[in-house]
Amino acid sequence: MKENLFNFTLDKLEKRMVEMGQKPFRARQLFKWIYEKKVLNFDDMTDISAAFRETLKENFELTKPTIFTKQVSKDGTIKILSEFADGNKVESVLMRYNYGNAACVSSQVGCAMKCAFCASGLLTKVRNLTVNEMVGQVQLLNDLLEEEGKGERVTHIVVMGTGEPFDNYDNVMDFIRIMNSPYAFEIGARHITVSTCGVVDKIYKYAEEGLQTNLAISLHAPNDTIRNKIMPISKRYDIKSLIDAVKYYEKTAGRRVTFEYILINNVNDSLKEANELVQLIKGTLAYVNLIPYNEVMENDFKRSTNDHTRKFFDYLMKHGINTTVRKEFGSDIDAACGQLRAKKEKIL
Repeated sequence: MKENLFNFTLDKLEKRMVEMGQKPFRARQLFKWIYEKKVLNFDDMTDISAAFRETLKENFELTKPTIFTKQVSKDGTIKILSEFADGNKVESVLMRYNYGNAACVSSQVGCAMKCAFCASGLLTKVRNLTVNEMVGQVQLLNDLLEEEGKGERVTHIVVMGTGEPFDNYDNVMDFIRIMNSPYAFEIGARHITVSTCGVVDKIYKYAEEGLQTNLAISLHAPNDTIRNKIMPISKRYDIKSLIDAVKYYEKTAGRRVTFEYILINNVNDSLKEANELVQLIKGTLAYVNLIPYNEVMENDFKRSTNDHTRKFFDYLMKHGINTTVRKEFGSDIDAACGQLRAKKEKIL
């Protein structure tokens, strides 16, 4: 069975080239062809001998996912449903900021975490995505930017789409290294963010990776009582163990964490919860990103009122917690992760 060349980090491809009797520099040659020149045909790689090009064709393929459907918001946000060779599909989103273009990438087909408020969990986990399938999502979004003719590309990566990235840990780490490689996408480490709902053992492992990327924690509740109701993973990893892991990550990696907190009306958005959140994260370097909830018709959760959101934000800021309210993108399309795929799979 042929291996997809987009599955390889530079280090792994160098080793593979040596195994094939080639010099390690062949890997850099190939990276230049496939990432810089975007060549998908081995016959066009003219500085590689004809004999080795035949060997490459026998052992490797250069395939990308395709766009099954696309939605474009009035604010310029693009959401695509990427389709893979086996027919499975995931969502990918291009969000435009004044500092660059951020690609929100999925890491799994479906999600096993089953967060009660989330559209991604409406379709259960089918499988992990391969490295090349994650890389392919960014390639497709770059292709769309290229079609616009403005000389733009993806400059930031957030692994926050469908799936739990730390449930697909090794593939996500390889994906990050390809995004960061100067021979591939050249996206700075501090422009790359991975979001986990709280897989504690993998947070410890991530702290040891030596990466300068960002870590976001989907917290969404300041205590185990609420978190157990809306996030089943909390029954495996309680909040104390999660905060202990965050402190270890900060100390070991030298990076602070973002706590993502979706505000759900009359569930987690009172000043009582705001006070509990302040007490919980005191002593960490973390800051809080409050997220307006994208409502999903399959559950009864509602977004917090503007008044609740403002009071929650003001309380955190008053008590010394650096807080932001996430800018909303694509409010006129299927904005929440999983909504577009669920519709196409006839769940919504």
